Amino acid sequence: MSGLCLPITRQFLLPLLPTLTWLLLFSSCKYISPEYRPAIWVRVLPALENILYGANLSNILSANKNTILDLLAWIPYGIVHYVSPVVVSACMFIWGPPGTLPIWARSFGYMNITAVLIQIVFPCSPPWYENQYGLAPANYSIIGNPAGLGAIDALFGVDLYTSTFHASPMVFGAFPSLHSGWATMETLFMGHVFPKLFPVYVFYTMWLWWSTMYFSHHYAIDLVAGSLLAGICYFFSRANFLPRPQADKEFRWDYDYVEIGDPADSAGYSMLDIYEEFQPHSDSDDWASGSSSSFSTGGRSPLGAHSPVDDAQSLWDGDTVGSDTEHPRKD
Repeated sequence: MSGLCLPITRQFLLPLLPTLTWLLLFSSCKYISPEYRPAIWVRVLPALENILYGANLSNILSANKNTILDLLAWIPYGIVHYVSPVVVSACMFIWGPPGTLPIWARSFGYMNITAVLIQIVFPCSPPWYENQYGLAPANYSIIGNPAGLGAIDALFGVDLYTSTFHASPMVFGAFPSLHSGWATMETLFMGHVFPKLFPVYVFYTMWLWWSTMYFSHHYAIDLVAGSLLAGICYFFSRANFLPRPQADKEFRWDYDYVEIGDPADSAGYSMLDIYEEFQPHSDSDDWASGSSSSFSTGGRSPLGAHSPVDDAQSLWDGDTVGSDTEHPRKD
């Protein structure tokens, strides 16, 4: 709690609170008594898979296994997945507009919280359960299974995943897939800051989709649901809170001002358009637009609201009174 009292630590801890809440919620699931938990859905995901795609894609992709495919699936699922949030956070802080990192952290945390709540109220069995038990009713006494990841433990001769999955607090959390949610959220935010590399991020997401089904951890419908959840969180954040990158800026320290949300629709008026239309104009506006001061450059823009940015990553709500007007002196 003391970290929340200091500005230098609070700017990092506050955006991280949703993620910390998710970790606490996820780890606490094992303490929920089975008598208060809903029944486990065993048939619904395989049925939806066959209805929507005409086949069980997870079973098809996991039918033929070999060591090379095991390693190719392990790279995104067992390595990149766990380090990618840290890498994306660093990229958002260094290259994203000021204020991007807190929005990324909150979006990531709220997505995870929502997914775990869905998994608690709508528990569904993963493909490995169907492979091991068929479509027999499931109960909460069944322990987790590493499924295809067990081959990685056997290959390296170490217990990397078996004991971890056996002790999982959320055995029947197949729907929605947070592996898919993480990858999609990372793809969207990285594409926001580095749009030219967007196909690379999409390729990573598809690679991870394949690996989750190859390892029998998720059905395709789980992956689609995880991506939809990530998309909802991202596009809501982009429309309301996410700073827009500027093409002539490379690092966060290059920004004199930030623009929040999607650009205003040129075909209609928003409250911001009406506000700026009735602001008095003067010659000082043109002078301010060429200034390097974050205060003066925040005065005018044809694209939307500009907000000066302080060292604590906070965004000021609009300009101060008289920031872009200059009263003529009477002789």
